[in-house]
Amino acid sequence: MSRDNEYQIIRRPLLTEKNMHRADTRNTYTFEVSPDANKVEVRQAIERLFKVKVKAVKTVRYKGKPKRRGYDFYTQGAMKKAIVTLQEGHKIDLI
Repeated sequence: MSRDNEYQIIRRPLLTEKNMHRADTRNTYTFEVSPDANKVEVRQAIERLFKVKVKAVKTVRYKGKPKRRGYDFYTQGAMKKAIVTLQEGHKIDLI
């Protein structure tokens, strides 16, 4: 897996108040990932990008929601997120 491929799998970290609390208390980080990526690919990409050991990966898919602006209707994009738990002693510095 090349470095470019890892950046295609891991799109961005999701930095919300809830996710930052999880990172501090449970050593769990949340990332937006490619909809085509599976748990094994996410695990390998996180371990190579951040040089950490991953304990578990959970994935969640979100469907696109219909939205309306004035008379125009559009669909908000679908996404997939991965909730990654790291082994004891490992940490990712996101900020």
